[in-house]
Amino acid sequence: MVIGVTMVSVSPGKEKPVYSELKAMKNVRDVYHVFGEFDFVVIIEASSLSELNKTVDTIREIEGVIKTSTVIGAEI
Repeated sequence: MVIGVTMVSVSPGKEKPVYSELKAMKNVRDVYHVFGEFDFVVIIEASSLSELNKTVDTIREIEGVIKTSTVIGAEI
């Protein structure tokens, strides 16, 4: 299991449609609306790093998404 946290910036006025698409995506466990440089924090849980990357790629294709930044969790 791979856990990723992706921060997402969206175009002004696109928050609601992007939020709806994010919530409906496979592998997306939680979506938080935040204030600051990014609009959303998305928690992704995937079976592999490849699957997590595909999920992030799909997020980037959503109309209104401007940029993303992802960190991947690891056990220590």
